[in-house]
Amino acid sequence: MLDVLVLIQARVGSTRLPGKVLLDLEGKKVIEHVVARVKRSKRISEVFVVTTINKEDLELVKLCSQKGIRIFCGSENDVLDRFYQVAKLLEPKHIVRITADCPLMDASIIDAVIDIHIKSQGDYSTNTLTELYPDGEDVEVFTFESLKKAWKEANLISEREHVTPYIRNNKNLFKHAELKYSKDLHDKRWTLDNNEDFEFIKIIYRNEFFSMDDILKFLDQHPDVEKINNHINRNEGYQKSLRDDNLYNNKMEA
Repeated sequence: MLDVLVLIQARVGSTRLPGKVLLDLEGKKVIEHVVARVKRSKRISEVFVVTTINKEDLELVKLCSQKGIRIFCGSENDVLDRFYQVAKLLEPKHIVRITADCPLMDASIIDAVIDIHIKSQGDYSTNTLTELYPDGEDVEVFTFESLKKAWKEANLISEREHVTPYIRNNKNLFKHAELKYSKDLHDKRWTLDNNEDFEFIKIIYRNEFFSMDDILKFLDQHPDVEKINNHINRNEGYQKSLRDDNLYNNKMEA
């Protein structure tokens, strides 16, 4: 049985920036950088990219196969099921969820959330319950049993598309633990969803920064760089799913 399995959620068909995980970034594809940065973690056992069975994701599957990156294909929209099916095969004790639009991920944050999760002996641990970290440094850790329970019981569109809302929103069913940063950096946007994000990330990569502290120091010295994409709202995808929940509930009540 694996101890800590990392699942990197990825697909080619992004609506805001199609093909973003396969964009060229300093000689490699974005997904390669994400996997490499995650593998700098000292606390993980295995890393899988989890994508869909759609034809458009075959290019991603081919790339991962060529680069020796382990990959699993499952449902496009029911991402909760995608996670559960691969976890059921591998039987890890704990699962780390990372999204492939985070090419500035700091592995030390992954380790810190895992440490809190293990020490708390909880069901779910994250650095996102209170948004203090930059957008793009999001880490979630949960037990396989929690994932299994969510897979069985979650019904809302947002709960199936985003994997963890059922666990996050039911504190009476799941024990939570949280990693908080000492400062409020939630307005810093380090994720990849739009062309402006990519322009920002390319500048960071040209300077070969690997830690969150390195990036913060650079941005303090070059404040204009942050203006490239800091006008974009955080968690746009999840907010859309919540709107879809309302539409679905209204149809059911009609």
